Amino acid sequence: MNSEKVKKIALVAHDHKKEDLIDWSIENKGLLTEHKLFATGTTGRLLEKRLGLPVNKFLSGPLGGDQQIGASIATGEIDMLIFFWDPLEPQPHDPDVKALLRLAAVWNIPVACNEATADYIFTSPLLNKEYDRKVESYSSHTTRKIK
Repeated sequence: MNSEKVKKIALVAHDHKKEDLIDWSIENKGLLTEHKLFATGTTGRLLEKRLGLPVNKFLSGPLGGDQQIGASIATGEIDMLIFFWDPLEPQPHDPDVKALLRLAAVWNIPVACNEATADYIFTSPLLNKEYDRKVESYSSHTTRKIK
């Protein structure tokens, strides 16, 4: 692995999308082996078992895993989010999911919410290249005076 090209990829899936993510991951195993993988608990255990690749596992999504991934995005420890979410099932931890997606947008990382978008990202020539993403300066937000 060339560490300059290695991306830190978070893989997340709602319950009804876990098999879709696993199938997609198996199809893309060759590319995934070149990167460092992270996942929420159950998804991570399933991916590790089915892919035979190491996966850094956070807590289960509803138990705080989504928030842990969000914090890792904010600290620059995650470069990309592949999140197969289920738009037709209500999720008890929906606020956590929205916060995770908001942080991915704030820190300008690529996000795939379905297989088609994940395919586009994984066929991009930028996947295995150094990429200098633009991140807005939030210094005015963090240094503002509170009355």
